[in-house]
Amino acid sequence: MKTISLCMIVKNEEDNIGNCLDSIKDLVDEIIIVDTGSTDKTKEIVKKYTDKIYDFEWVDDFSKARNYSFSKATKDYIFWLDADDILLEEDRIKFKKMKNEMDGTVDVYTMKYLYSFDENDNPIIIQRRERILKRENNYKWQSPIHEVITPSGIIEDTDISVKHNKKEVKDLTRNLRIFENMIENGEEFDDRQEYCYAKELYFLKQIPEAIIQYNKFINKYINNYEERKEYLYSALIELADCYKQIEEYDKEWETLMLIIKNQIPKKDCLNKIADSFLRKKKYNEAIFWYTKALELESEVEVYNTYYSNICLGVCYYWIGDIEKAIKFNEEAGKIYKNDKLYLENREIYKSIHKTLDNSK
Repeated sequence: MKTISLCMIVKNEEDNIGNCLDSIKDLVDEIIIVDTGSTDKTKEIVKKYTDKIYDFEWVDDFSKARNYSFSKATKDYIFWLDADDILLEEDRIKFKKMKNEMDGTVDVYTMKYLYSFDENDNPIIIQRRERILKRENNYKWQSPIHEVITPSGIIEDTDISVKHNKKEVKDLTRNLRIFENMIENGEEFDDRQEYCYAKELYFLKQIPEAIIQYNKFINKYINNYEERKEYLYSALIELADCYKQIEEYDKEWETLMLIIKNQIPKKDCLNKIADSFLRKKKYNEAIFWYTKALELESEVEVYNTYYSNICLGVCYYWIGDIEKAIKFNEEAGKIYKNDKLYLENREIYKSIHKTLDNSK
């Protein structure tokens, strides 16, 4: 069995850090905390878990802080979390089993990151992140903001999930400030930073500015689509949503078609195409595209599978096929059984079905 160092960077996380460390403290062999300037009780709480607490002067660079935390690790592997991340009990069990089976042959272990949730705590955004890395490989974080590690070697995808437990964002404009400081200092963005800058504007709902930056990024790299497929796909999906928000539906459609032109689309793209038909009350066309979305398998697009089923229920409702409306709505309910929309539609469809049965 190999040993694991938990490395974290924190600042003013008194509301989160205890829950995070409680969920992992008995599964790792050392806990390293790098504090970037807390003024609350964060460090006081952390002292209950570890004495390996280091101060790091914040210089608007997440990669430097994370690399510093990695430099303090002494165990075979490094596991990283943010203070508002937790492992639920079922994932703790999986983590323990994985650790017992680690023999040093794997360089990087990935985990699912349950990042964003709806009002019923159902995961909407699920990503895969490199979470455990062999220390001797000396992996380095890159980029001051939206930092990333480029994995190499033998990579194993686990079925362990990390849950992002943030209840509120304390400083909405922090990331954008870092980007703007980089621009002011004359730093040139790489392709990933160009995309992330546009996404930050999108996240902050600065839609006109986001559209400009997305188009700049897309136009620059679209002719070499395969080389930057991951970023271009996300940029096109988000740009399409920008156009939808300002009701420029023709441009939304053109943007989605750029994806179709360059690659096999994922569920979210097919759902957006279907949405455009549903918006026009072209229910049969919408049904075609939602069904195509369901035919794709993906472990990280759970929400989009739910969404396809919900919308198919709606389409069949409007064309008068209540039995199929109920069928697809129930499929959605198998994914998120407490979701408000599923429950509301269930009552509507069943009441109609009951009325039809009584009229026979």
